[in-house]
Amino acid sequence: MERAAFSKYSWIDFLFSVVGVCTFLVDWGSDVWVATEFYRRGDFFWFGVLVGLMVLSSVVVQMFSWFWFKYDRELPEFSAQTGARTVLFGDRVKLSCLLHVLQLGFLCRHISAIRQGFRVWWHKEEGSEYAVYLTHDLSMLRLIETFCESAPQLTLMIYVMLCTNKARTVQFVSIAASTTSIAWMVVDYHRSLRSFLPDKAKQGWGSSLIYFLWNLLLIAPRVAALALFASVLPGYVAAHFLLLWLVFVLWAWRQKTNFMDSVGGEWLYRATVGLIWYFSWFNVAEGHTRGRSFIYHSFITTDGGILLVTWWCYRDPVQTESYALALIITLPLTYLLGLLFKALYYCCFHPKLWRPPVRDPGLPDDLPDAEVSFRDVSIQDGALSSQLLNKRMACHATHFYSEQRAIRMTNNTNRAESSHL
Repeated sequence: MERAAFSKYSWIDFLFSVVGVCTFLVDWGSDVWVATEFYRRGDFFWFGVLVGLMVLSSVVVQMFSWFWFKYDRELPEFSAQTGARTVLFGDRVKLSCLLHVLQLGFLCRHISAIRQGFRVWWHKEEGSEYAVYLTHDLSMLRLIETFCESAPQLTLMIYVMLCTNKARTVQFVSIAASTTSIAWMVVDYHRSLRSFLPDKAKQGWGSSLIYFLWNLLLIAPRVAALALFASVLPGYVAAHFLLLWLVFVLWAWRQKTNFMDSVGGEWLYRATVGLIWYFSWFNVAEGHTRGRSFIYHSFITTDGGILLVTWWCYRDPVQTESYALALIITLPLTYLLGLLFKALYYCCFHPKLWRPPVRDPGLPDDLPDAEVSFRDVSIQDGALSSQLLNKRMACHATHFYSEQRAIRMTNNTNRAESSHL
């Protein structure tokens, strides 16, 4: 079977790896600093909440990293393809397990990606496929870390600011930077998915900008609405999250996700998807993408409206007089603007697959297009491809672009039928 041509490791990939590890260290340092400030001021409750979010996020990311490490070791000739000189210490399972228990697995993956990327890009050594493989996993792990830690912490920051009724310029800057960082991580994940598609270079900066804007304009009002609701009914936030999270996990289960390679790992993935959906849309299955996206945004819009109305009814009119009216108008309009940018993206800026997928001669002509694309990028059980392909991210790329492929195939079929007539 011929396979699509995937991108080689470039200086941009190396730059993203370096920025990624710097962001990780700065984020970790800022979390420790904020937690220390809470502790010094005697705010032990918020100190506990912040530390709890940090620990939960770290444990979830390390579990994903460990599951993937175990799976990668079982791939045929994986060690021969990647080489023994890696920061993850090759096949030394006990040492790698200890690193993950000590919550250092994610950091080691970052260092491994930088080291491998430097050898490939600067020294022109072999191993480009493995360097790209590492960056794909890191983009997914960063996305998971973002929604497990950064998004809840951003909600907490806004909530504390509302409760204390004190807002310094540095707090506004921090909130704006955190929101922008979350949206940027989503763009980085999208960029990683794009590398599995042919003609990757045909996507310009305009497409990435629109993609960033609609994520920013949808995530920001969602986080703000949650913080406003928590400021008036703090005891109900946990119940609200657990109820919606449970619904989202069941919805992910109904979509029959198959991202992980074990039952336990798949349920961990579904639980994480439920957390991501609490803040932002994330496609996890093939087919009917627009329908599921419409259902999700309709549900989140309704839920956000209920949160804002509840806050408006229970707020302190005197304390919130200076900003209440502006927020109740601005937040819904911002979310609607984000939906308009999303529609604009899919109508005018969505990446086009200019070449039809290469089919295996042994496959029937009427095989669904999405299934062909998945087989083209998956690792077969018999032997490892000449290119080291990341099946996890390839599967997500198939899900993300499957509907557009289906539309293209339908158009081609209609043109073929017209020519026969």
